[in-house]
Order: sequence, then structure tokens, then C-alpha cells
Amino acid sequence: MLRMMKKNAGLSMLALPGFLLIIIFNYVPLYGLLLPFKSYRYNLGIWNSPWVGFENFGFLFRGDVLYRVLRNTLLYNLTFIVLGTTLSVIVALLLYELSRRFVKAYQTILFIPYFISWVVAGFAFRSLFDMEYGVINRVLISMGEQPILWYSEPKYWPYIIVIAAVWKGLGYSSVIYYAALMGIDSEYYDAAKIDGASKLRQAFSISVPIIKPMIVMLVILQIGSICYSDFGLFYNVTLNSSLLYSTTDVIDTFVYRSLIDLGDIGMASAAGFFQSIVGFCLVLATNTIVKKINPENSLF
Repeated sequence: MLRMMKKNAGLSMLALPGFLLIIIFNYVPLYGLLLPFKSYRYNLGIWNSPWVGFENFGFLFRGDVLYRVLRNTLLYNLTFIVLGTTLSVIVALLLYELSRRFVKAYQTILFIPYFISWVVAGFAFRSLFDMEYGVINRVLISMGEQPILWYSEPKYWPYIIVIAAVWKGLGYSSVIYYAALMGIDSEYYDAAKIDGASKLRQAFSISVPIIKPMIVMLVILQIGSICYSDFGLFYNVTLNSSLLYSTTDVIDTFVYRSLIDLGDIGMASAAGFFQSIVGFCLVLATNTIVKKINPENSLF
């Protein structure tokens, strides 16, 4: 290996910054994997803190809280994957049919929510759902209806959370699929037009099958992070209202509150380690299933 690096010294120096970044930010932090199995003490440090085995994991599996947060995390993420992927592909197909002169404007409009912080979005949603000054309650009152206590009623929030997540991520995902569509050879569409295929038939018979590997790859990567939730979405948009925990509490918000209340770094590390292991297993399982169905669409 050293001989190859000397032989390609110029390329090796060019790759050195990226290589160092990977070492520093991806491999050095692996030392922290000791934390889930230790009772961390600030004055002792990671290595000298006492070992506690799997005691930190017991906090997660104790009681019915894990069932609630795990159920919410999995159901929300499955909904985000299915609905988000479907809508993103549809929007990408619509963008592909538009005049190239207007596509950039539509892309910019769709992409803007992706750059908006959930903190800012949380205030925007509060302006909609606030009990006294919210736009929606003002409209309801003007129509002679009773205002709704949005931040006290858990039943509404599964829909609000899904709408907020799709609104923020739709532009980013659709641009990825649109870029994949731009790489399709126009001769396929010309041949389809000669055969009398409609735009809908071209989409189902040409566009979607060709970008299918891209769709499968992104879905597999999303499944790998299915135990992770967008903390900003579930914490800021809901204003961390305790009355909504039955439908909005996920693993990330639960661990954050536990860390703030108990200050137990070992427990928080155990939760992160649990999420990583589950995500890794899901990626392997999903990739294996895809490989059996169609080896060309698998990641590895």
C-alpha cells in the first residue's frame, strides 16, 4: 500500500484531507462505544469509569415507554418513506414534463422549505395552531365553530407531523429523482411517441423503471435510519407538549428528556448504540431481500 502511495504521490496528497476527515470524524469517535457499557463519571473519564455491562440498556427496555416511542418512531418513519418517496417521484415526473425555462423557478420554490430550520418552522406552525391567535382557530371562530386546543389534542398530530415532514423534505428528494430523469436518453421517449404512447404510459414504462435503482437505493438508506427521527420536527413543531407524548414521543425526544432530567450519558449512549445496531441490521436485511428479487438493484 505504501508503495502504491509513493507511486501516486500527487493523487495521495490530493486525497489526504478527505482521508484525515474520515479518520477524525468516523473512526476516532468509535472510542465512545465504551460509554453504553459504563457508568460515566466526569472526573474519571471514559476509560476509568466503572463498567456496568448492559445495565444502561435496561433503562430502555424497562416499562411500557419503549413500546410507545418505538411504535411512534417506526410508524412515522415508514409513513415518511412510503408517502415521501411516492410524492417525490410524482413531483419529479411533473417537473420533467415542464418547460426547462420554468423548472428552476419551481425547483427553488420546492427547495426553500428544506433550508428552513425546524425552530423557525415551529414558530410558523404555532402561528397556525395557537389557541388564541392562531390562524386556523381564528377562521373557526369566524365560522361560528369552537376553537381547538391543538397542543392538547394528540389525535390531530399524526397528520400534522406527516404533513410537516413531507412539506420540508419533498423538494430535496424530488430534485434527486429529477436529476436521475435528466440522464435518460431521449431516444426512448421518441420511440414511445412513434408507437403512440401517452405521457402517462411513458412515465410508467420508461421513466420509473429506469430510475428504479435510484429509488431502491434511497429507500434502503432510509430504512437504515428508520429508528432515528428528526429531533427538530418532533421537539420544536410540537413545542415539546407533554400532552401530545402518546402520538409524538419518539426515541430521540425520549432520550433527550431523559438525559436532561437524569444527566445519564451512559443511558443516552446506549440508546444511540441500540438505534445504530437496529439500523445496520435493517440495511442488511433489506439489501438481502432486494438482492434476491433483483440483484442489479441491491447496494452490495
